[in-house]
Amino acid sequence: MTATLTVLTAGYVGPRTASTVSLLRDGDTVVVVDPGMVADRRLILGPLADAGVAPEQVTDVVFSHHHPDHTLNAALFPAARYHDHWAIYEDDLWIDRPADGFALSPSIRLAATPGHTPEDISTLAETADGLVVLTHLWWSAEGPVEDPYATDPAALHTSRRAILDLAPALVVPGHGTAFVPTADTPS
Repeated sequence: MTATLTVLTAGYVGPRTASTVSLLRDGDTVVVVDPGMVADRRLILGPLADAGVAPEQVTDVVFSHHHPDHTLNAALFPAARYHDHWAIYEDDLWIDRPADGFALSPSIRLAATPGHTPEDISTLAETADGLVVLTHLWWSAEGPVEDPYATDPAALHTSRRAILDLAPALVVPGHGTAFVPTADTPS
């Protein structure tokens, strides 16, 4: 199996802030990554409907980290399991597990990528076009080279290098449009 990616809304940072919100599908697994701040919830729900998915059909939600700009709209998906760096949450169940290497489906797994926060994780999806990485290691294709909010800049650069060493076909950053990594991608 291979996963498919749909970017529901591309985020941005400036006078206003929005998270990049993405949809991954792999068989019966339907994942929304970083359902955070957007100018209007219709910017998530409209593209989701256009993709043929109702909010109740979302099986999993992944938080790259716990900042509100990446989590604010989590409640839009009432039937989902929620994933962060150390657990799965479903209804009143809290199931401890490390995220690193955890598989949501045959083609979608999580990876620990600390730096922006100690708890950051990235979502890795094997697609027909190659590996896609959904991550907050970069805000956009341009970086920033130095994340001004990184709690551990050295860990951030180590995590970036580890992701780039996987030779992803596409990176979906936390606050920008998806990009193809190049030799100029900040590591």
